[in-house]
Amino acid sequence: MSTATDAFVQSNQERFLEELKTFLRIPSISTLPEHRGDIARAAQFVADSLAGAGLENIEIIPTAGHPLVYADWLHAPGKPTVLCYGHYDVQPADPLELWQSPPFEPELRNGNLYARGACDDKGQMHMHVKAIEALRAVHGALPVNVRFLIEGEEEVGGEAIAKYVAENPEKLRADVALVSDTELYADGIPTLCVGLRGLVYAEVEARGPVRDLHSGLFGGVAPNAVFGLVELLSKCKNAGGKILIPGIYDDVEPPSPEEKESWSRLPFNEKQFLKNEVGSTRLTGESGFSVQERIWARPTFEVHGVAGGFTGAGAKTVIPAVATAKVSIRLVPNQDPDKVVAAFREFVKKKTPKGIRTEVRVLSASPGLKVNPDHPAIHVAATALSEVFQKPTVFIRLGGSIPIVGDFAHHLGIPTVLMGFGLPDDCLHSPNEKYKLDNYYKGIMTIAHFFEKYGA
Repeated sequence: MSTATDAFVQSNQERFLEELKTFLRIPSISTLPEHRGDIARAAQFVADSLAGAGLENIEIIPTAGHPLVYADWLHAPGKPTVLCYGHYDVQPADPLELWQSPPFEPELRNGNLYARGACDDKGQMHMHVKAIEALRAVHGALPVNVRFLIEGEEEVGGEAIAKYVAENPEKLRADVALVSDTELYADGIPTLCVGLRGLVYAEVEARGPVRDLHSGLFGGVAPNAVFGLVELLSKCKNAGGKILIPGIYDDVEPPSPEEKESWSRLPFNEKQFLKNEVGSTRLTGESGFSVQERIWARPTFEVHGVAGGFTGAGAKTVIPAVATAKVSIRLVPNQDPDKVVAAFREFVKKKTPKGIRTEVRVLSASPGLKVNPDHPAIHVAATALSEVFQKPTVFIRLGGSIPIVGDFAHHLGIPTVLMGFGLPDDCLHSPNEKYKLDNYYKGIMTIAHFFEKYGA
């Protein structure tokens, strides 16, 4: 059965590539207001592609931000329903001078397609549409019911889709969601992600004197906002990588022995990871835990930026009045974001240095989550991946966050199959983003196999 859809994909490779290139030429950068017209063009391209694949009830849904695109095909009574998610917006391309070819002029080099959005997420989202087209062309109908919900704000927080999912559970009713916005563990290794970390992102503001003061006249008596903030941040984590916020580890559930054992069998070389991926003199973090555990299954505290005082050319001897830090806490499954935020606020309150006033502003908070690896859809997805890649599927977690997966679990009560086809070196959010062309085609085939097997 699947060989027919594979043959259709193989015979239409050139057309599928040209369609993706057309999509990639649209600079749908969601964070820049001057690209609002391009966002609208990208949403229309998605709607037209869905219509061309034979989907129905297509809507471009206005929101307070960028539009959502909805479509469905619900003519398989008694069969499961799959909710397909993706996003058509992309990151800015800066710095442009580091691109080997223009970011919005797709170019093929060494079997890779280079363009902004090639992997994240236009190329991967487009695979779902092409899989539907292949199935309808071969069978005349689909083996499952499908809904599509594609957003244009993933790179700027995804507020519109979060609100829409919360308000439309009946319209989006499904048995499982399918998301291709992740990567293979390594080239050629079929991979399913079954765990994600959550994220608390916050600003910490420190205030000292009422205004910047002359350090000669007030140095030694006036509290320094920058130094006070640095002193506070240094108390959040010790030199061994352990977070010192009371209660932070209370609800951390360690990975099972079986999961840890499976991670130990992954093709991972710590020295190569340090040299090629991190590029520093050594790895840091909690002692007693493997690299996989530290990235996938342990909470973290990071400082992303500190602003305050004078940093221009020359000298200006001021005692800064205000300083701000951007910080995040990555959460693992079972940790409650509200509980962690409350603990962090209390910690900041108690550890703020004398003479300094602090304020914590939480910008976002989402939980970590695990997908039950024994769910029928996960078994089907693993089988589909193994068939196409001709290797056993590996199960991993990711250290990052995909908030929409939590929204699907919370509001729709469904798990998500995280079946991505990117590679660790695809340069997401960086210059020279790429997508391996073979993975684009294999992704279409795998998704078609998944639909066929899930429907059976």
